Amino acid sequence: MRRLLPLALLWPGLALAQPPELPLPDGAVRTAGILREADAYALPTGPARDGPPPATQLQGDVRIEAWRIADAPDPARILAPIRAALERAGFEILLDCAAEGCGGFDFRYGTEVLPPPEMHVDLGAFRALSARRDGPEGAIAVSALASRAGPSAFLQLVTVTPDGEAVSVTAPAATRPGIPASNGLTSELMREGHVALNGIDFAPGSAELRVADIPALDALAAWLAADPSRRLVLVGHTDMTGPLDANIALSRRRAEAVRRRLTEAGIAPAQLEAHGAGWLAPRAPNATAEGRAANRRVEAVVPGG
Repeated sequence: MRRLLPLALLWPGLALAQPPELPLPDGAVRTAGILREADAYALPTGPARDGPPPATQLQGDVRIEAWRIADAPDPARILAPIRAALERAGFEILLDCAAEGCGGFDFRYGTEVLPPPEMHVDLGAFRALSARRDGPEGAIAVSALASRAGPSAFLQLVTVTPDGEAVSVTAPAATRPGIPASNGLTSELMREGHVALNGIDFAPGSAELRVADIPALDALAAWLAADPSRRLVLVGHTDMTGPLDANIALSRRRAEAVRRRLTEAGIAPAQLEAHGAGWLAPRAPNATAEGRAANRRVEAVVPGG
């Protein structure tokens, strides 16, 4: 196991002789990172029974992150060391359940979960964990959800800290996914000649990048900056809603939004092109909301690759 996310970084001032860490399995690659300052989160506290699970409403800074884990262990094995670390830190475990024991469909769709491709949940193969620790500044809470997805697994962590507390859950630079030494996004790009940029969140009909911190774009920027001769074509995609011409225009705007973010990070405009494919190349069925969310994406393509 590779240990990341020290609780002392999550919550400065946590009085512990040896600050514990929240451990992730080796090979975990972050797919999303969202920070909502001074917001609300419903922390699940029990299994769902004919409706959403019981929950405690918490106020504070809400951070939602997700990871994909190749050749991953069972969800219970992913969460077991996280539970142990929380217990050592003095957290009360409020919920620890699996699949049907959590309430199956009702739990999955009654709690806040990132959409595919950032997070996938198999209704028959997931495990959920909730923990809380009260302090003088307010409640600190962690909600963890792990699930199998074919040969891989996914982990989502939601952390809630009191308003005004510093929040830092970024892994050290040496372990962040996508830096050139990583075997993640850039390796896939060089191996396959194209890669989907996970962690980019487009609302239906929108080309606005709603997330400030997108690790996939950090990785892409590092890869491009390492060799100014490298070129990429950014291809936007939409779900199958509306006429093709309008969707091609929308998908081009999505690719342009990614291109603009990269050039703002210092990448030379000549290294990037932006095009739109509309809904002509889906990667998931458009019949479900999750499938449509997966199809709203931008891919990076190596010209001639």
